[in-house]
Amino acid sequence: MSIASQNGAHVIEVQELHKSFGSVHALRGISFSVERGTVLGVLGPNGAGKTTCVRILSTLLQPNSGAASIEGHDVVREAATVRRLIALAGQATAIQLELTGRENLHMMGRLRHLERDDVVSRASDLLERFGLVDAAERPAKTYSGGMQRRLDLAASLMGDPSVLFLDEPTTGLDPPARLSMWDVIRELASRGTSIMLATQYMDEAEELADNIIVFDHGQVIAEGTSDQLKNRVGGDVLEFTVVERERLDDAARVVAALSGGDPRVDSHTRQISARVGNRGSQSLIEAVRALDSAQIVTDGLALRRPSLDDVFLAVTGHTAESENGETKRRARGRPSPAGG
Repeated sequence: MSIASQNGAHVIEVQELHKSFGSVHALRGISFSVERGTVLGVLGPNGAGKTTCVRILSTLLQPNSGAASIEGHDVVREAATVRRLIALAGQATAIQLELTGRENLHMMGRLRHLERDDVVSRASDLLERFGLVDAAERPAKTYSGGMQRRLDLAASLMGDPSVLFLDEPTTGLDPPARLSMWDVIRELASRGTSIMLATQYMDEAEELADNIIVFDHGQVIAEGTSDQLKNRVGGDVLEFTVVERERLDDAARVVAALSGGDPRVDSHTRQISARVGNRGSQSLIEAVRALDSAQIVTDGLALRRPSLDDVFLAVTGHTAESENGETKRRARGRPSPAGG
């Protein structure tokens, strides 16, 4: 089994990783690689295996079988070396809320065994890069959620890692804080940091990742660039809302006849979407005529390019929401037994 050299193109190599927690198979023989200086998006719902994979690569868990390396170093046999090369920012921040922002960074620098002058200068640089200079002398408990997440990410970078693992870094953030975190991730990538971004958000993967792998039930079910994955859907998506709820089934039958397949129907929002090929506006014209002929009133009828959510539906047969209750359990604040 070959492992990438430190000077090779692949900074992360994963080969046939398996991990089980009792009867729960969190990873089922996954394999992938990450090119140096790129962002890999790891997409999938809660419980798909994303977090388990990140924990193995960051040496927090050991696999049952298979192999993985960071910069050519095996994550099990050379765990101490791997830890010096990586940083991890998880779903929950690891900062000390009673300490100031600057004190948190200084503490992390000392834990990384940096020289005192390096700790001071690097902390100052990171506070400026992450927009935290004005709050640097305040306790972290006074920070907003977005500021705490930025401070946590800054702390993870005190050791200047070559590989950064981000495990759902924007979960729970409001839209402005989420966009701010995206800017930070883009800036890190532009400086050459290799990033593995685990997320359940389609738009996040599409916005930030050079390449994407899709997890479902512990397996890699698709991989490629955003455009490559969306091309698998097979053309544009027709989407609209049915004004009268009692006409949902009728509208679905009309669209099914046009698309040649079963449309996706959301009874809660009364929204229908269907893949209609690559005929452009002709598909839209036909849909308008057919729905009008059936006297079905619609709202927002339009064609759009397929999203990564459409990709997930196409390759799995279900949406990217968990089928096993993980999403609801997480919303109530209960941990996943298999670590996502």
